[in-house]
Amino acid sequence: MTKKTDQLDDYLAVHYIHRSNWLRAAVLGANDGILSTASIAIGVAAASDTRETVVLATLAGLVAGALSMAAGEYVSVSSQTDIEKADIEREKQELIDMPEIELQRLAEIYEKRGLKKETAKKVAEELTAHDALGAHVRDELGINEISQAKPIQAALASGVAFTLGGLLPFLVTLFLPLKRMEYSLYGFALFFLIVLGALSAKTGGSSIGKAVIRITFWGTIAMGLTALVGYLFNVNVA
Repeated sequence: MTKKTDQLDDYLAVHYIHRSNWLRAAVLGANDGILSTASIAIGVAAASDTRETVVLATLAGLVAGALSMAAGEYVSVSSQTDIEKADIEREKQELIDMPEIELQRLAEIYEKRGLKKETAKKVAEELTAHDALGAHVRDELGINEISQAKPIQAALASGVAFTLGGLLPFLVTLFLPLKRMEYSLYGFALFFLIVLGALSAKTGGSSIGKAVIRITFWGTIAMGLTALVGYLFNVNVA
């Protein structure tokens, strides 16, 4: 029995959807941290001859970006949570007001998924008897423990990930030579983005090649355009 249980656990472990919420927030935060901070640093480095200006602008972008990411993610996911709670409350009331219609609706859902009409009705009846609200929340509204929004978790993951990602290009501005720093920033940022893309793809069980190509392409465009702005508005603030 123990061996079968272990085999089942191993089988379930190959699915990655349960990681989707925190992984999305963390990857998005780290990616934005690297890209946003590096882009700011590249733009300022292209328009300045002093390290202090580049470091200060990069640090300001890092702090502001981390707080913005955390706050934005919290507000966004909180809004999703409010919608979910409102839908659940409506579903509770509908189960009280029209239980027969709700039962029929549940049976129709299972029938559309491939069950025979009689089987679908029986399944709906048994699940309703066991946990009517849970069945409707899961199968009618599509809300479950995996997909359910968690504002604090998402905000912390985004903020911390942005900070960690942004520290990488910030360290480049501190220690690498100022001359042609924008090229150093681009090279290191691209390397960081590729590593992040590969790690996130491996963690999520998706294609590493696609993730690397996607993140390299869009990262290059973002940093290239920012550098162009710096060159066009080349203001020496020394």
